[in-house]
Order: sequence, then C-alpha cells, then structure tokens
Amino acid sequence: MRKKEAHILIVDDDEDILFSARVWLKKFFTEVSCLSQPKNILKFLAEQQVDTVLLDMNFRKGFENGQDGLYWMNEIKTLEPQLPIILMTAYGEVELAVEALKNGASDFILKPWNNEKLYASVNLAVDISRKNKKLNQWENVSVKTNQYQLETASFAMQEVMEQITKVAPTDANVLLLGENGTGKYVLAEHIHELSERKNQPFVHIDLGSLSENLFEAELFGYKKGAFTDANQDYSGKIENAQNGTVFLDEIGNLPLHLQTKLLSLIQNRKLTRIGENKERALDVRFIFATNENLKKAVSENRFRKDLYYRINTVELQIPSLRERLEDIPTLANYFLEKYKQKYHKSDLALNESLTNELTTYSWPGNIRELDHCIERSVILSNEKNLKLLMPQDEESDKPIINLNIEEMEEILIKKALKKHRGNISLAAEDLGLSRAALYRRMEKFEL
Repeated sequence: MRKKEAHILIVDDDEDILFSARVWLKKFFTEVSCLSQPKNILKFLAEQQVDTVLLDMNFRKGFENGQDGLYWMNEIKTLEPQLPIILMTAYGEVELAVEALKNGASDFILKPWNNEKLYASVNLAVDISRKNKKLNQWENVSVKTNQYQLETASFAMQEVMEQITKVAPTDANVLLLGENGTGKYVLAEHIHELSERKNQPFVHIDLGSLSENLFEAELFGYKKGAFTDANQDYSGKIENAQNGTVFLDEIGNLPLHLQTKLLSLIQNRKLTRIGENKERALDVRFIFATNENLKKAVSENRFRKDLYYRINTVELQIPSLRERLEDIPTLANYFLEKYKQKYHKSDLALNESLTNELTTYSWPGNIRELDHCIERSVILSNEKNLKLLMPQDEESDKPIINLNIEEMEEILIKKALKKHRGNISLAAEDLGLSRAALYRRMEKFEL
C-alpha cells in the first residue's frame, strides 16, 4: 500500500502512547511527528506544515477533566483555524469529547484505541485538511469566466476546434502556437473545461511576466526560512493545480537554465519546494503556449530540443484574425453586447457599413485588438449611434529608401498580405509564388 503524503502530529505526555501511535500511523502516512510537551505545539506548527493533530486531553498530573486538551485545541485553532484536531480520551471523558466536537474537534479516539479506527479517523481528517487547503489556495488560481465566443465560421478555426475536441479528454501535453491576441488562453481553458479535470483548478502562469529570480519560488513554492523574505511555507502555483490543469503561457520566453528545471518537472512529475528535500508527487495536465517560432529557437540553441519534443505531444496552430475574416462580424457583435451592458448603452448596433469597415483592417493585434477597438468605440459613442474608432494601420505606405533585395521582398510580402487581408492563397498567387514558398518566406521574415 502506497503511503499517503501527509504530516501527522501526535501530542501526548505518555512516551508509550507516542511510540505505538507513531509506529502504526507511519505505515500509512509519509511523516509522523511526536511531541510530549503541549507548550511546544504552537512553535512546531509555526515551523512545520501539518495536516492533522492527534491531541491528548490530559497533561497535568492530578487533573483528569480534559480541560488541558480543550485549552490546547483552542490555541491551535487560533493559529490554524481549519486544521483538523482529533482528541484522544479516556472512557470517563466521552461527554466532554462530544462537547469538544461542537467546538471544532474533528473526531475523538478512545484509549486504548482500535488500530483500524485510529487509521480511519486520521485518514478522514487528512482528506478534510486537503480540501480546506485547496479552498484557501484558490486565490492563486485563475477564476474561470466561461464567457467566451467560441463559435466559428472559419474552416481553419473549425479544424482547430475539432482537434481540441479530440485531445481535451486525454492528458496529452498540448502546445498552442499563434500570434499575440489570437485567443490561446481562451482555448487552453476550453481544453480544461472539456477534460475530466474540469472540476479541478485551472492555473494560468504567464512565464513572460516572471523574473528569473521569482521563477522557482512562484512555480515550485518554498519552505519557511528558505530565503530572507520566506516568512511562511508557500505552495507554488503548480502545486496549487494538483489534479487540475497548468497553462504555461509564453513558454518561448523561458531562459535555458530554467528550461532544464521545467523539463525535469514535466518528465518526473515530482516537485520539490525551495529549501526542502522532500519530493511531492504531482498530478497535473500541462498546456503550453507561445507566439515564438520554437523550431527556429531550437536551431539557434535558444530552446532545448528535448523540452520542445516533450511539450508538443499535440501541436495546434491558432490562425490569426486576418486568416478568419468571416468570424469578425460574430466576434464584433459579441464584444459589442458585452460593452453595451457594461457601459449601459443598449441602443448601439453594428450596421453593414461598419461591419465592412472592420473586415478591411489587417488586425495585427488580432482578437484582443478587435476587443479593445469595440470597447473604445462604445465608450466614446453617444447612446444611440455607434461611432467606430478604428486603429491606425501601422503598415501604411512608406517611401522606399533603398533597393536591398531582401528588404524589398519583405515589403512586397507585407503589401500582398495586406491587400488580400491575410488570405495566403490570394497573396501567393499575386506574388507569383506557391503557398509553401510564401509560408517559407513568412517564416523567414517572422511574419
């Protein structure tokens, strides 16, 4: 039988009780600690992470009314309100123990105890402790809104959604590739919602926003005292996702020496907090995303090849908005309804002329840019007439200042893509290239 990863604290002034309880419980739980002096409880709990306390009710000679146990239970509850406490009582103290249950004890065990009853009580208390901790950890977990527009008329996007439907129920690693603003976060959460882990945490970690100094602490957590500002034990973001899904965004921004640590975590499914020697088993599903060309990064030795092959069990290329122009009216109306409600402008509407104007822009910022455009337009329009405030197109015509062939080639490709609003087939035909040749040049110029 595999031991459950949990830390049990037994507090009793009888060394024989401590020994026998520890030997029995050590068969089922990874760590069992003992204290013979109750005055050391609070110091121990401040320094150690404990899942359950097994507490005797009498410590002072000549006093057998159980008040010692109640006193120390209240002291523990002041420090750790949700920590399960099991009281150990003699037959004459049963009524007092029942009263203690009303005041916060999770259970009581009669001395001499039945080993099976002791195990069952402690095991239940550990499960309660885990549930309490998970509730407390939700502050580190992304809140799921489930308010997204996922319907699509685009063939390219329909293919992506079909692949997601197939891969979501599995635990396969997924790599989402696409430009900024194409909806990689939305699709990652959608994968989670379609999986068997949907009722467990979905944790979004933006690697691009983490400094190298904070990377290990934020992801793996740390033990109290591990470094100067480590004032208490901290479970990292990945540990908080136990049994759920971890979405590691901007994976291409991760420095090489940190890629090694991440590779070890993904391979071994074990996590060690900073300052600890104990390994914690990890049961999570990983989804990754980047707007980087990882194949190019691998060839330039900026990204580990073994990590790349580890994270892309299933690789999904998310089309840009200019490649799914047929979805712009639906997305625009979705955002319009959202911001009409938010800013109390219920009469605003997109007419055909405004919709056509939206489809003539290249949207380099993709869906995110469209979202901001509609919000800005709603805010600055009067209550009845929507005034569309389009972004300034950065690809406006510029004078040619040199005749470098490569630079001219890049300019022509950009112009063709703009002219045909991102349609690769039409742009390739206009340039006299095959689709494959155009894709190679787009990759070369990182377009």
